[in-house]
Amino acid sequence: MKTILLASTLVLSSQAIAHTDTHFSVNTDECAVDFKNDVQITPDQVYIKNGNGQPVMIDAQGYLYIADQPVNLSQDERLAMQTYADTLRAELPKVASIALQGVELAGVAIGEVASAFNLHSFDTLTGLIDELHSEIEGAFYQQGTFVMGEQTFNEFGEQFEHQFEEKIEQAIEGAMMESIGSLLVAIGSEMVNSGGDMDSFEQRMESLGSELEQRVEGQAKALEQQANALCGRFETIAVQEAQLSAMIPQLEGYQLFNYR
Repeated sequence: MKTILLASTLVLSSQAIAHTDTHFSVNTDECAVDFKNDVQITPDQVYIKNGNGQPVMIDAQGYLYIADQPVNLSQDERLAMQTYADTLRAELPKVASIALQGVELAGVAIGEVASAFNLHSFDTLTGLIDELHSEIEGAFYQQGTFVMGEQTFNEFGEQFEHQFEEKIEQAIEGAMMESIGSLLVAIGSEMVNSGGDMDSFEQRMESLGSELEQRVEGQAKALEQQANALCGRFETIAVQEAQLSAMIPQLEGYQLFNYR
């Protein structure tokens, strides 16, 4: 059970994801980022929307449009815009990737524990993990477009807070209650197979738990490293945005990141 909680914490920790009335933040010991506006990314275009209702669009060649009107750019400014759009296209989808990997990790831990003890009562919990995976995917990918920002996270945060958190807690409680009988049967079978040798049985159980925990901890640590590296790239994007706003005053107010 410790292994399940370890993996689940990676996905559900309130310290990692904070939803407020004004913005969506990601906070860890090494990273604090506010997402100020909404972005939509396709292979050919990047759209940034803020509260004034006039979206910015950057095309694949770095040309800039505000409220569908072209902005005159020098060659250097156009290349800077193209680099910025390419950076967003490469880096932002990694947020969804890390979140989905965290959910998959929790699912693997739950599945392996259930399989080891033949616990069918965990099926409901596994189904919720699959549902959460679909919700995250649907929040970030909409009709072939990657979306991220305040509105996306607010909608997902409310969905998770009001539905999934309660469902997962209830599923865990139900699974544990329903699993007691199956666990006792599994333990009895293991003891019979080991000839009543409690030391041998205990060693097998410890080995199973240690192996699973090491595997999950290793993957969780790798995900944490990915997240920390991504935070460093967010800082780079924030600097890039400040430079672009200085070069092109019309971009003021369209920054995606506030890095603290």
